[in-house]
Amino acid sequence: MDYRNNNASSRNGGPAMGASSGHDYQSSYDQTQANTLANRRNSVDHQAHLVKQRPVTTYSSLIPPPSPTYFRLQEMGARTSTYGAPGGAGGPRPPPRGELDHLRPLENGNGTGGGAAANVEENISWYQKLNIWMINEGNRVIFFGLWIMVHIGLFGLAFFNFFYSDNFVTSRAIVGVTLPIARGAALVLHVDSGVILLPVCRTLISWLRSTPLNRIVPFDKAVTFHKAIAWSIVFFSFLHTFAHYRNFYLLAKAAPEKYNFWHLMFVSGPGWTGHIMLIVLVAMVATALPSVRMKKFETFWYWHHLFLVFFFFFSFHGAFCLLTPDRPPYCKDISAFWKYWVASGFIYLLERVAREWRAKQKTVISRVILHPSKVVEIQIKKDNCRALAGQYIFLCCPEVSLWQWHPFTLTSAPEEDYISVHMRVVGDFTKELSKKLGCDAEGVGEWEESLGDRNGLVTVLPRIMIDGPFGAASEDVFKYEVTVLVGAGIGVTPFASVLKSIWYRVNYPTKATKLHKVYFFWICRDKESFEWFQSLLLALESQDLNQFIEIHTFLTGRLRHSEVGNLMINEDSAFADTVTGLRARTCFGRPNLDMEFDRIRNNHPDTDIGVFFCGPKRMGKQLHACCTKFSGSGTSFFWHKENF
Repeated sequence: MDYRNNNASSRNGGPAMGASSGHDYQSSYDQTQANTLANRRNSVDHQAHLVKQRPVTTYSSLIPPPSPTYFRLQEMGARTSTYGAPGGAGGPRPPPRGELDHLRPLENGNGTGGGAAANVEENISWYQKLNIWMINEGNRVIFFGLWIMVHIGLFGLAFFNFFYSDNFVTSRAIVGVTLPIARGAALVLHVDSGVILLPVCRTLISWLRSTPLNRIVPFDKAVTFHKAIAWSIVFFSFLHTFAHYRNFYLLAKAAPEKYNFWHLMFVSGPGWTGHIMLIVLVAMVATALPSVRMKKFETFWYWHHLFLVFFFFFSFHGAFCLLTPDRPPYCKDISAFWKYWVASGFIYLLERVAREWRAKQKTVISRVILHPSKVVEIQIKKDNCRALAGQYIFLCCPEVSLWQWHPFTLTSAPEEDYISVHMRVVGDFTKELSKKLGCDAEGVGEWEESLGDRNGLVTVLPRIMIDGPFGAASEDVFKYEVTVLVGAGIGVTPFASVLKSIWYRVNYPTKATKLHKVYFFWICRDKESFEWFQSLLLALESQDLNQFIEIHTFLTGRLRHSEVGNLMINEDSAFADTVTGLRARTCFGRPNLDMEFDRIRNNHPDTDIGVFFCGPKRMGKQLHACCTKFSGSGTSFFWHKENF
């Protein structure tokens, strides 16, 4: 097996990042000096000077246009005349020495983040506004709105049926309105429990999203739909439970010789089965909360399979005929839950059988590569595994756990003879799997040391099983003429597969491609993260003769004084960027989304543009808002987000 340490050394002959440069820098910079680096990038003379250092025939057509500068370096910690006397009196205290604060957007005259497109309001009609809203919001809102209306209709149907039925006059006279409330909630629970398994049938969802129905139903939101159904089950379960609590109390009060409240609660058939179901439901919901699921995925995984217990008791929960109708047939066909979940249960069973069949197929780990920031790349070969760019798989390692299946986005292209995933070691499963692969360490230094010890490497790699691949949002990249890819940190993995596929299609075309322009934005907190796909980006940039891909990298983490100094020195004479090694320069801070979207809209009028994102929710909300904000006048931004 081939293990490689992918740590990059210093570039361009300059001093290593973080090393002392030997220069005595001024302790404070005014705004003009702080923007020296940006001014050099935008200087025409400086660009001409850089071009002269390389053959014009090779690089002149490849140099991307200077990116707009929206960020400035914060003042470095020290004391100068700006802060008053050398002793520090007479002015505000400087920032802490040794680190650079977060880099912030430049402010305009109004004190807000700058951007040429701060105001994009247009005089458009309500019909045009409706069309813009339908691009990214309409289908999702309408679908969930209809789902809510279905719930209201189901509850109302059962409520009024038992409220006005002449077959429950005696029962209504005793318990009152809580009888139709309990029966209305029960009907909704039957339907929700019969549907909740369908969104997690990944093979079915992958097939459905490839059909025209995907334009109407947001299948990429299947997991969100599953969660919405789960919360609906929680709400109506408690409504059903508390309604029956009142029913039990009124029955015991009306006929104490026949009914006992505590007997009805915990001994009667509806009582003890209902409480078991409620306890199981609360356990599943509690362990599925993000605070538990993100830190203890194994706990979530095992406890979530208690749905089998929930369904088992639900099957005969209503078969005890506690409230008898007034006329025969009294309790015929009252346990009808199986009618609601038999179809979805059968489909889910087929899904699990298909998973086991795919898992039994021969799968071999061909290569393991260690990247910076505790990221392990696993290259896998499996017969008859056909994947599209942007899809994902579920991976299981029996030596870690036979029952745990975790989703990983594919980072390999369909044109390659293997599939690969990039796994960041942050949880229990990934830590154990990395140990089985021979990457057993917690600190970066220990990782590098262990890799250097050739005697300690694992020669027999563990067996893994793969389920998939399955369709994802990034799969639709090639359906647009212009695409915007935005990845944050390890969220760039879906786009590695897409970018590789683009490279193959451009250099080895086999068929016409609708896509002709890609804007790639990568935001990272630390500079080491850019080395994960450095070789891929370098290959794309070096052979992108037609400016097919426009790369933008953003570094949002803090920098030390020595690192800023090295950047300033190396930037002055380096043809490639000091941080990434690319010709596209790295911006420091967060991207100005308004400015970028306005620029892209002006570059591509009357065009449907796909925006694909994988990263934190907060950034996703901002991008989603920009897609709606800048759609109009013939240009539409279609929003897509990775969901697991």
